[in-house]
Amino acid sequence: MNTNATDAPVDLPLLPVRMLNEFTYCPRLGYLEWVQGEFADSADTVEGRYRHRRVDQSAKRPAKKESEGEEEKVVLHARSVSLSSERMGLTAKIDLVEGEGARVTPVDYKKSKRPHVARGAWEPELVQLCAQGLLLREQGYECAEGVIYFVGSRERVTIAFDDELIALTLERIAQMRRAVVSGEIPPPLEESPKCVRCSLVGICLPDEVRFLRANAAGLPEPRPLFPASDDTLPLHVQHPGAKVAKRGEVLAILDGDALLTEARLGEISQVALFGGVHISTPVVQELCRRGIPLTYLSSGGWFYGFTHGMNHKNIDLRRHQFRAAEDRSRCLLLARRFVQAKIANCRTLLRRNHELPLDQPLQQMKWDIEQAGKADSLEQLLGVEGMSARRYFECFDGMLKLADPLFPEFDFNGRNRRPPRDPINALLSLAYAMLAREWAVVLQTVGLDPYLGFYHQPRYGRPALALDLMEEFRPIIGDSAVITAINNGEITANDFIKQMGAVSLTAEGRSRFIQTYERRMSSEITHPVFGYRISYRRVFEVQARLLGRHLMGEIPDYPAFVTR
Repeated sequence: MNTNATDAPVDLPLLPVRMLNEFTYCPRLGYLEWVQGEFADSADTVEGRYRHRRVDQSAKRPAKKESEGEEEKVVLHARSVSLSSERMGLTAKIDLVEGEGARVTPVDYKKSKRPHVARGAWEPELVQLCAQGLLLREQGYECAEGVIYFVGSRERVTIAFDDELIALTLERIAQMRRAVVSGEIPPPLEESPKCVRCSLVGICLPDEVRFLRANAAGLPEPRPLFPASDDTLPLHVQHPGAKVAKRGEVLAILDGDALLTEARLGEISQVALFGGVHISTPVVQELCRRGIPLTYLSSGGWFYGFTHGMNHKNIDLRRHQFRAAEDRSRCLLLARRFVQAKIANCRTLLRRNHELPLDQPLQQMKWDIEQAGKADSLEQLLGVEGMSARRYFECFDGMLKLADPLFPEFDFNGRNRRPPRDPINALLSLAYAMLAREWAVVLQTVGLDPYLGFYHQPRYGRPALALDLMEEFRPIIGDSAVITAINNGEITANDFIKQMGAVSLTAEGRSRFIQTYERRMSSEITHPVFGYRISYRRVFEVQARLLGRHLMGEIPDYPAFVTR
């Protein structure tokens, strides 16, 4: 069959054959992985790498010459063979190439057992193997068939490269190119069983996107397709003068030569350094390689910035973000949702925790939500938010159970900062700084620019988008952690230092409050829109990705998080 139909446009990078497999399995998955640079490990991907450990060693046996009568044949057996074709626009790393003379056979390793289907393998594996065969033909070899070796059942299945399979492979190549050129992500699969085991399901959000796109009309609540909890947690280092060093797969926290504690790299989601903590270059390099953010804060918790690996590959998402930020009407629509959600969550916190009935303030805040939805400028919206915040903080002390009458500064009379002048404001400032850090890291991880917001306008050094998205979580994460720490006696008057009119936490008090904050982040709730159980830490990532889906036009509105 003529393969000239595979001639590739010169402006596209070479298409990895492995990504062709993913695109054939699910077009959205292939697009997310190759075009947007998304990847996440699952048990299947980890096991697959383990099964491939031998063929990935690039081991090659020297070609042997075997005599057969008067003919001499060259026997080839090479692992991890890299090939590419500019004409076809393909590149591949073939697990194993076997052959004699000019006749060769690609061998592809699969971790699973052989499926009992008509051609001996599923379509994605057939297309991947055939594309490898076409690349070998491009190099001048004779290649009429390939082999798939199923590690799970230890079986070799021979696949003939007939005209039907070649035509299918060329069509899949053309389809993926068209998807790449279009710049539009393919739609999610319709309640497919493929989603259940997909490693990218928490990034793709197939059920959530379909649910929101249809405005929930007649659709069941999304399936809980990804874990509600996360096995990795932040590592906070605040001991003055401590050093973070790498020892194999472990980070060691040292004070001089004394070991303070250790943490496994595989169990860390981010590393937060408070004050004068030192870190070695090998640690920074390893964190960048693993995609683990390294954040820097003052000893009081003020967020300075973070170090991360290479920026996210998904430039299309950032282009949509920048275009939306230039559109004042879109900025206002998003800002309204942020502010309305924040006020609604403040009302809920007061209703749940205040010791007295608050009919009038709650009714006024309900009116504030309505006014925020009608605001016709960001300046007017800022005024509505400020008035509602004043009503909220005037009632804040009624949610506190102050067991220490000897510390009158616990009487909370309003929000103050830079520096905070009372213990409550010191706790709130620390909680909000941690929230800003958390959101900046999440936004960077999903491919958005944390410094370009829609409600908070750009200012040098200010993570405006992180401040936008943390608005709705200030009461239910930051304020809730403060209330819990005080009412449970985890923070007392002895945990504060007052100097020159400013109040700050002691190191011990800060450590205990961080534990309270992290417990809140790890707690599970029922998602108010999707109905499944999920931790707040996961909620942040879901909200960030849904904002991205909205900016790219996949869903009509950003679904702000309003707790029940």
